[in-house]
Amino acid sequence: MLFNEILGLSHLKKHLTTSAEAGRIPHAQLFVGPEGSGTLALALAYAQYILCNNQNGENQGEDVVCNSKCASLTHPDLHFAFPVSNSDKVKSHAVSDHYLPEWRQFVKEQPYGNLFDWYRLIGIEKKQGQIGVDEAQDIVKKLALKSYEGGYKVLIIWMADKMNGSAANKLLKLIEEPPEKTVLLLIAENEDQIINTIKSRCQLLHVPPLSENVIAKALESRGLDTQEAHRLAHEANGNFNKALDLMNNDSEDLVFEKWFVQWVRSAFKAKGNKAAIHELLLWSDEVAKNGREVQKKFLRYCLAIIRQALLLNYNAENLVFTKIHVDGFDLKKFAPFVHENNIIDMTNELEKAIFHVERNGNAKIIFTDLSIKLTRLLHTKAA
Repeated sequence: MLFNEILGLSHLKKHLTTSAEAGRIPHAQLFVGPEGSGTLALALAYAQYILCNNQNGENQGEDVVCNSKCASLTHPDLHFAFPVSNSDKVKSHAVSDHYLPEWRQFVKEQPYGNLFDWYRLIGIEKKQGQIGVDEAQDIVKKLALKSYEGGYKVLIIWMADKMNGSAANKLLKLIEEPPEKTVLLLIAENEDQIINTIKSRCQLLHVPPLSENVIAKALESRGLDTQEAHRLAHEANGNFNKALDLMNNDSEDLVFEKWFVQWVRSAFKAKGNKAAIHELLLWSDEVAKNGREVQKKFLRYCLAIIRQALLLNYNAENLVFTKIHVDGFDLKKFAPFVHENNIIDMTNELEKAIFHVERNGNAKIIFTDLSIKLTRLLHTKAA
């Protein structure tokens, strides 16, 4: 991938190319940015720039063979690590190399894709992938070898925030003192989930969400009219992956909307109506049937909606980007029920539910408890 294929981020592209041309290439960098901002695309373009241009002092695009290898992700000195899990294809000790064909397909089709898109492609959407100690051992072995083409070696670790403690500790020495002409590019969405000992050894590069105009222009190039492109770009809130999903009517949020509205309607019925508790239990069972990654995405969606409702309640409509497409549900009418007396407790309950889902708690119990607690909080009166 070339820098000119990446949406926006002109200041970051200039920074990376200028520093590479000056010979200032940090051995370990951490690209941190939200979903759909282009962190992976930026890392791929930077890796290609280093491998195909910098090592011989050549101008970008001159080494046609090298650029072709990088574009197809088959360059022998370009390595990858990403979250995986055992599946029908790999029965045990799964590592990234087992899924390289799928990875190349994913990057080609969805360079702005998210973790759930990746899990769905390799058939582990009901599991929680990770970068484990087997992967770390594989990385150490790969990078101990000499560069195949005599120049740089580049390792891209996508979703490094999914690296477990054992793997992180095993890679500490490598990240601090990698072999000569070895560059490690770590990519993460949640900086807080990277252990400090790794973070302190990396140069941080914060990637902001994409601007509405940049996303709208990209959607227009895909055939949308200007008005619709700007509407979807606004709703995507800097996430190009979400914008594409909305354009193709393939967003998980469409399912999450139905679940959220179902819970809200059951919650309002529950006051003084014991029969409505049965609806909450059915709702909990329906959500609990899904994989843990889906459950976590839904809980984060609920957090986002509740925060948007609070902004609406406080008349900050210019900061509200979410739109719920379920017939008969108006976020403006829901907003007055989210206020200063319940927002903190509601947020805490949702974050606790995410914590328990990540640790493989019983999903039915988690969502039953959550639905009852949120229902009580929703009926809390404003000051």
